[in-house]
Amino acid sequence: MARTYDPFRELDRLMGQMLTTERASAQMPMDLYRAGDHYVLAMDLPGVDPASIDVNVEDRTLTIRAERATSAAGDVQWLAKERASGTYARQLTVGRGLALDQISAGYSDGVLTLTIPVAQEAKPRRIEVQHGAAPTVITSVTDDATSERAEVAAG
Repeated sequence: MARTYDPFRELDRLMGQMLTTERASAQMPMDLYRAGDHYVLAMDLPGVDPASIDVNVEDRTLTIRAERATSAAGDVQWLAKERASGTYARQLTVGRGLALDQISAGYSDGVLTLTIPVAQEAKPRRIEVQHGAAPTVITSVTDDATSERAEVAAG
């Protein structure tokens, strides 16, 4: 049996993705900047167990996952519950020219910090331009009786 196209199902799926992305960015706010020959990504992850943090790079996609557990266990009656819990993920597409195999990560005071170096081949470098050197003199001796010399300047 052929499946019919349902535009509302597609709209619902897109809205779900959009809300999930907004939720992730709201729960995992970040700063990203370049400092010299590396980029620094600082992401707020308060209350996250450091053992639950997973940083993964596949192709050009950087994925960060973390889990914040609920602090109260057992039979409790919530009076207010504003701190979100659960697993959060954030994906970033990174450009070419980064040394993705040399990313370092640290977690301190609720902030995950990634340092992403610029690849050696992508770093700007100065190329020295050679300028005119002294002309080369080529000398030849002829075998005739006068033994004349011919000098030619190359340059």
